[in-house]
Amino acid sequence: MFDFISWQLEKNGIDLLGKLPLDECKLTRPYLLEKAGIKSGTAILFAVPYLIDDGKQGNLSEYAKSRDYHLFFKKLFEETLPLLQGAFPNNKFIGFTDHSPIDEIAAAAKSGIGIIGSNGLLITEKYSSFVFIGEIITDAELECNVGEIKVCENCGLCKSLCPARLCKAECLSAITQKKGTLSPSEIELMQRNNTVWGCDICQSVCPHTQKAIKNGTIYSNIDFFKVSRTPYITYETIRNMSDEDFKSRAYSWRGKDVILRNLELFQSNRLLPEEDHTEG
Repeated sequence: MFDFISWQLEKNGIDLLGKLPLDECKLTRPYLLEKAGIKSGTAILFAVPYLIDDGKQGNLSEYAKSRDYHLFFKKLFEETLPLLQGAFPNNKFIGFTDHSPIDEIAAAAKSGIGIIGSNGLLITEKYSSFVFIGEIITDAELECNVGEIKVCENCGLCKSLCPARLCKAECLSAITQKKGTLSPSEIELMQRNNTVWGCDICQSVCPHTQKAIKNGTIYSNIDFFKVSRTPYITYETIRNMSDEDFKSRAYSWRGKDVILRNLELFQSNRLLPEEDHTEG
């Protein structure tokens, strides 16, 4: 079964997989398993690389430059789960990302996919932390080699170079996602780092990222993350975006008001040109 699942995922550009007994996973939303009728079994964890080398400067976090990654997982599960059900009709299968019944980062690390960084992210050798975590959970009891959770070397770069830490503020990414009025220090922090949504600094400065870049392995070959990219957005980009297009973006969950507020803060200071850098 694991070989069959691996084959299906590899066809979709996913080559980092691990497996873990469900009783070795920390349950965070057990009701999701109950709803699926799964009491015990195996979690097949996998990492989806998303970083694209398009040579474009942006004002968004890397994960938000393409369409919402949840759309990728939706299609992946819609295509893969029926194939698994057809091949193994006596078993149950369900797929998750983010809103999961288990602690995904801990489970992925325990399954051997990667280690946990000081910034709390999963770090893989091949793609560093520029990955999304997904899992297929089945009631089948697969043989697993359970490992220990490993952590990074704690070199301190992600913490010492975090702009929010230097300014004694909260995470810069969290600031860009806040509703309401931002404080002057929060606005200054966003403007200084030229971001209207998210922050990648702790990931970019990580030695594991630099190693993956040097090895030439860090970039994704998955087409989903290469098309319909918008690395750089302006106030006009978002204001003129159709509701359908906006809903396909990772930042849409906060609504247009938040992202427009952030963009207005930049345009009011003439830090953004009035043009749209969109890559189709």
